[in-house]
Amino acid sequence: MASNIYLVRQRISRLGQRMSNFQLNLNPLKEPLGFIKVLEWVASIFAFATCGGFKGKTEILVNCPPKVPENKTITATFGYPFRLNEASFQAPPGNVCDVGWNKFVLVGDYASSAQFYVTFAVFVFLYCIAALLLYVGYTNLYRDSRKLPMIDFIVTLVVTFLWLVSTSAWAKALTDIKIATGHSIVKELAPCHSEGLMCHFGSVTGMGSLNVSVIFGFLNMILWGGNAWFVYKETNLHSPSNTSASHTQGGIPPPTGI
Repeated sequence: MASNIYLVRQRISRLGQRMSNFQLNLNPLKEPLGFIKVLEWVASIFAFATCGGFKGKTEILVNCPPKVPENKTITATFGYPFRLNEASFQAPPGNVCDVGWNKFVLVGDYASSAQFYVTFAVFVFLYCIAALLLYVGYTNLYRDSRKLPMIDFIVTLVVTFLWLVSTSAWAKALTDIKIATGHSIVKELAPCHSEGLMCHFGSVTGMGSLNVSVIFGFLNMILWGGNAWFVYKETNLHSPSNTSASHTQGGIPPPTGI
């Protein structure tokens, strides 16, 4: 028991000594491994910023002659995380066709897909910062270790898969959001089926930034998938441990020079 505690303390002490030897080395950023990691970091920012910062509204035009001969605009405001079933309609001041419009809401709840996408992008952003810090500050520790490159490789594969899953789910949710906030609103609103009340679809906020978020999601998947090869090259699966140890035990010494 005492020997095990001693070994653990010894390992922690060695790790602490290695972590204290921070040396800034920007050369890894000039290599594909570090350069692509910077691109991944930037792409993850665009992914969660273009989705998480969205706010929009959809409008319908209502009139009920002769009470309201002119069109009145009824507005529903929505945004991230896209719980549309909580976005109620708001009418201008005054009674519009004797309808309590704030009792009616949009249809659908897409928070799970949106929040999964944004939360995952934020975690990727943080992981990229940690990986870049390891690359440029502890280059020798990373390349002399067997575990760190292997962990990095496994994480890269998992992240690539999760980018595919999260982006596909978010792309499907975005398609449904466009439908739920588009012309179909008129069909879903019960007052619009009342006799003497006419509803027309007005407009909806453009969702170009949300389309960009989907593009960056798939771009992230491509970046991480491509970078998997360069991370793999750092592992002992591609570069087995040096055999010099066996040569020092009586084997043939390795050739020198070319």
